[in-house]
Amino acid sequence: MKLATIRLADGHTAAVRVDGDTLVHLGATDVGALLAQPEWRSRAEAVTGTTSYAAADATFATLVPAPSKVVCVGLNYKTHIQEMGRDLPEYPTLFSKFADCLIGPTDDIQRPAETTEFDWEVELAVVIGATVRRATTEQAEAAIAGFTVLNDITCRDWQFRTREWLQGKNWDSSTPVGPYLVTPDELPGGVRPAVAVRCEVDGEVVQSDTTGDLLFDPVHLVEYVSTMVRLNPGDIIATGTPGGVGHARKPPRYLTGGEVIVTEIEGVGRLVNRVVNEVAS
Repeated sequence: MKLATIRLADGHTAAVRVDGDTLVHLGATDVGALLAQPEWRSRAEAVTGTTSYAAADATFATLVPAPSKVVCVGLNYKTHIQEMGRDLPEYPTLFSKFADCLIGPTDDIQRPAETTEFDWEVELAVVIGATVRRATTEQAEAAIAGFTVLNDITCRDWQFRTREWLQGKNWDSSTPVGPYLVTPDELPGGVRPAVAVRCEVDGEVVQSDTTGDLLFDPVHLVEYVSTMVRLNPGDIIATGTPGGVGHARKPPRYLTGGEVIVTEIEGVGRLVNRVVNEVAS
């Protein structure tokens, strides 16, 4: 099953089920609100005869507009760890993003005036569908509602001002997410999907790998993060990016404005976003 959040003509949003070229209204304002409902999956599967929309005419919003938390994993693909000159970590490297960073799958990425080192990072993201704390492996598997695509755009110059990465990762309207939540049964490998990940900048492939290179898989990450903090329906865990980021190139390559970035994950979806230079007010 594929789910999405679309923008309506009246300025509101709606959670929909994707049935081919048709989007079926599920009676919730967004995918996060849907996942918070008891038995959300059976409810979503059972809806028929309600308002529907043509997929070709729809504008997709960010998948979960207001998650209680977005947890991101750094240094989780072996290729990316090596290109950044790091040793393989013993534990996941975690940081967070704020909901104000999140944008839709075709929205413009706002490049802030304060950075000269703006970088791309295609990532498979886990979407949580049940409340869990200190999850066992079985509980972690059951808590994964599905997967989506996230581009963890980063201001490298701000990221490396300190040993903590938060300030490099949390810029307003910079992080596209979507367009779909794809449930695990739709993907090879299920809750540990074996899929290709890819990023293009102006038609040039800059990242290409598979999730088989992940050091810590999605189930392990749900177990690990939920040990610290409760995970709620609609929460997002971004699982990290493969090699090929601009910062690690020789010489480094950064986004300067005007580029079109396509981030795509096999069987999950694709984001197509233009980088625009934000005017600081």
